[in-house]
Amino acid sequence: MWHGNKPFTEYRKYRFRFLSEFGFQSFPCLKTVETYTLPGDRNIFSRIMEMHQRNRAANGKILNYLSATYRYPKDFDSLLYASQLLQAEAIRYGVEHFRRYRGQCMGAVVWQLNDIWPVASWSGIDYFGRWKALHYAEKRMFAPVLLSCEETGELSERPYCIAEPTPIRKAARLCLSNETMTQVRGRACWELRSPAGEVLVSGQQEVEAGPLSSVWLEELDFSEYDELGVYFSYRFVGQGCEEGGETSTVLFTAPKHFPFADPQLVCTREGNRLTVTARAYARLVEIQGVDGDVKLSDNYFDMNPGSRSVVILEGDASDFRVRSVYDIAD
Repeated sequence: MWHGNKPFTEYRKYRFRFLSEFGFQSFPCLKTVETYTLPGDRNIFSRIMEMHQRNRAANGKILNYLSATYRYPKDFDSLLYASQLLQAEAIRYGVEHFRRYRGQCMGAVVWQLNDIWPVASWSGIDYFGRWKALHYAEKRMFAPVLLSCEETGELSERPYCIAEPTPIRKAARLCLSNETMTQVRGRACWELRSPAGEVLVSGQQEVEAGPLSSVWLEELDFSEYDELGVYFSYRFVGQGCEEGGETSTVLFTAPKHFPFADPQLVCTREGNRLTVTARAYARLVEIQGVDGDVKLSDNYFDMNPGSRSVVILEGDASDFRVRSVYDIAD
């Protein structure tokens, strides 16, 4: 996918027996870039930035995927953030697909874990040990019990908005993957929501998966809805998951075309617990320590309106910044 400049959905054409190496590049965060640049170097095509990118075509590839996915970033820091979201989403598309076809696909190894110097690369952990969006996403996508979604929408039916505006299928099909040695039972809960997060229609289904297996649920057809006016939210409530289930979402169009409402994110702290509050749908929420580095129990996650708490596992800071896809562009 990366070397062929293919869309993320390309993975779904294949059911590899064991994928031993695949990856996608991103830039490290601004704190890391600041260690090897002066302010005038902070442009991805500056000489210093290109010297810290050992793949000659990679910066252009990142921008190519950016143009297909997000609106043009408002500043250099937002571009770095968007590149990490691209990396995490690219790998998620692959791993979740492979897990849905367990029995045919029996393993995946992501290139790469970490860096030997501060650089743009395929890593999930940068040179200074800072976790990129990918590393947090890998914790979720490789969880022993995973509810994932194979969506159908513009990316698969009409990837270019200038195509003839004919009706397209919009659907979601959930799959429960169980990599444990015991039977897993629970409920797959879902909602179709507006950009503000209002529930338009919802449902749930009892589901169980045997040891080392994947189970598909029936497809949900949302073709009557406008792909620009809804998103799909889902979670698994049962054995092997967090209390209440962890929310995941999919869109039926590219994020750059989705009319995100301002989630008005607020982050508060109580002891080692950080709580993020959102007034509307917030996609790929990043919590970052401004005056210190922290590793969190989760980061770069999706939120419906409401609150979500995470725990500081390592490090500390007195000031925290929070943002989402809504904040990438002006």
